Amino acid sequence: MSRTSAPPPTDAAPTADSALTHGLKQRHLSMIALGGVIGAGLFVGSGAGIAAAGPSIVLAYGISGLLVMFVMRMLGEMSAANPASGSFSVHAERAIGPWAGFTAGWAFWVLLCVAVGLEGIGAAKIVTGWLPGTPEWAWVALFMVIFLGTNLAAVKNFGEFEFWFAALKVVAITLFLVLGVLAVLGVLPGTDSPGGSNLTGEGGLLPNGSEGFIIGLLASVFAYGGLETVTIAAAESEDPVRGVAKAVRTAMWRIAVFYVGSMAVIVTLVPWDDPEVAEVGPFYAALDQLGIAGAAEIMNVVILAALLSAMNANIYGASRMACSLVARGQGPKRIGTISSGVPRNAVLVSSVFGFLCVLLSYWRPDDVFPWLLNMIGAVILVVWVFIAVSQLILRSRLERESPEKLVVRMWLFPVLTIVALLAMAGIFLLMLRQPDTRDQLLATGALTAVLILTGLVRQKRAGRGPRA
Repeated sequence: MSRTSAPPPTDAAPTADSALTHGLKQRHLSMIALGGVIGAGLFVGSGAGIAAAGPSIVLAYGISGLLVMFVMRMLGEMSAANPASGSFSVHAERAIGPWAGFTAGWAFWVLLCVAVGLEGIGAAKIVTGWLPGTPEWAWVALFMVIFLGTNLAAVKNFGEFEFWFAALKVVAITLFLVLGVLAVLGVLPGTDSPGGSNLTGEGGLLPNGSEGFIIGLLASVFAYGGLETVTIAAAESEDPVRGVAKAVRTAMWRIAVFYVGSMAVIVTLVPWDDPEVAEVGPFYAALDQLGIAGAAEIMNVVILAALLSAMNANIYGASRMACSLVARGQGPKRIGTISSGVPRNAVLVSSVFGFLCVLLSYWRPDDVFPWLLNMIGAVILVVWVFIAVSQLILRSRLERESPEKLVVRMWLFPVLTIVALLAMAGIFLLMLRQPDTRDQLLATGALTAVLILTGLVRQKRAGRGPRA
């Protein structure tokens, strides 16, 4: 069925979005966008990347950061033109068809729910380190109950939690960068500037060759996951179009400062092969190098805040994505029930699924849980592909039908969109070359294939094509 002749789908996304409250203020959205860049992947996961790539990790984060800027610009263009709580899932349905919206949306939902469980486990490990003898699962359950309550209440409560969590992360990373730069310049009291010795010594820029750089590049790509939440939250803000536009336009400096800047400071201050970098984290290693008392506990507090912030945001994002999918006829109707402006059933289901993942980590740690982790390993890349393809299609349509909606524009369209797609294809190929990431790619591919097949069957039964 052609796009122009297709009957409109049973898409209640606008109705669902209008039923949600618009309780997020611009300050909430700005801080969600700012804090969303600073996740546990930066504080913890970057250590493995540095250990593999050495000083070239700065280049790796720069390259992957550029790709993320392109993706966010594309997503911002579509979200400013059509704000929706389903974000890229709605855009994929409009551009490609209901099967694409179904696949992108439910794949992202699974990713967020599993991530909620992982973040809960990580946060519980930190707390049990402070309070040995207490059970990890009980702490995860406590965190889950707290954020379940936050997300079951008005959306402004979620916004307030995220505002203060994000503020703590921003202050922490800013202080780290200030201290680091002063130390690099040799003007921090009690420290001597390392100069360029850590960048040129011990193997130089590429101490482990191109293979090490590839491992670092792949690690850096997945550290950026979570930026998409701001376009979901924008649908419940006071001014969705302005909120999305502002968040996307500031993405460039946020990525450059927080990610690339942090990596540059760390590998300049600390030898890349210092065991502490991989074992306890690069930020701790840098603070310890500067002689900051209590560096480990300071970083534990910051990482705990990052993990709890991610839990809160992922429960929110998962519930809104599920609600949007159901409103468009892409899931069980009961999940999409909205009460007092909140999709409470979607919040409950998403939280229960997340806690089930936690239980699986204890019940089946050797088979089911690793399979679950592999299954979500490359989901964010699949989502990015849908974003790029959707923008490639919708941009031409918007220029023809509603050019006034192009508040945000992708740079050098369509050249950079195609460049981004080629870069994603290159990352998939690199993942196939590495044993660890190959398993993730194959498991994610299986999940994506099942969702595509299910979406196509549902679309055929409904007799629907992409929305005009």
